[in-house]
This record gives sequence, structure tokens and C-alpha cells, in this order.
Amino acid sequence: MDEDAAAAVVARAHFDDRGLLPAVVQQWDSREVLMLGYMDAEALRRTLTSGRVTYWSRSRQEYWRKGDTSGNIQLLRAAELDCDADTLLVQVDQIGPACHTGAQRCFDVDPFLPLTAQPRPEEDAR
Repeated sequence: MDEDAAAAVVARAHFDDRGLLPAVVQQWDSREVLMLGYMDAEALRRTLTSGRVTYWSRSRQEYWRKGDTSGNIQLLRAAELDCDADTLLVQVDQIGPACHTGAQRCFDVDPFLPLTAQPRPEEDAR
């Protein structure tokens, strides 16, 4: 994406009071949710213009481009703001594990509800 188009997306995004936008990261072909990161306006601009996903590290207070140290890069395939423009869905081609622990995704380490065993609340009301 060119700089002008990226600037238009950044202008539409609604960042929180710390200047951050949550970014839900999904493997583009399997739709598997890999991780959650945060972007400020500059990280979003860098992501859109470079094709490599960049985040703002809340703990280190610096930018980090996924895979620069681990080699487990995220190549941008698509991105879209939600209906309120306050959350970003980032679809990537994940090369290697997404989680810093070495797991494929950040959400497979502590499952506490089996997906098939729990009825949905509307089913209980019938």
C-alpha cells in the first residue's frame, strides 16, 4: 500500500487513550487466531506500507517487527478495521510459530472450556 492510502487508513482508525489499537492476528488461509498485539499510528503505517507486521511493545516501549529476532515473520495478506474502527483484524502468512514461547499460536496454552461440551446460553433457554 502506498503512503497516501496508508495515511487514510490511519486517519480512520480510533486509537485508545494511550494511542493504541488492538490488532487481532489471524492466519490468512486457515483463519486460525494466532495472537493479539497493539499498534500505534506509526506501527500501523509501517505495517501497511512494508508488508511486514509491526507492533508497539507496551512493556519495552518500542516498535518491534515480528520475526526480526526469531525469524518467525508475519507477512501481511490483508487488514481491516472493525465496525467501530477501534480494532484491527490482521491476516498474515505466519512463517514459523507466532508465540514467543515457541507455540504455533498464543491461545493454545491454557484452554479451559472444551468447545463441544458447553451448550450456548440460548440453547439452555429452550
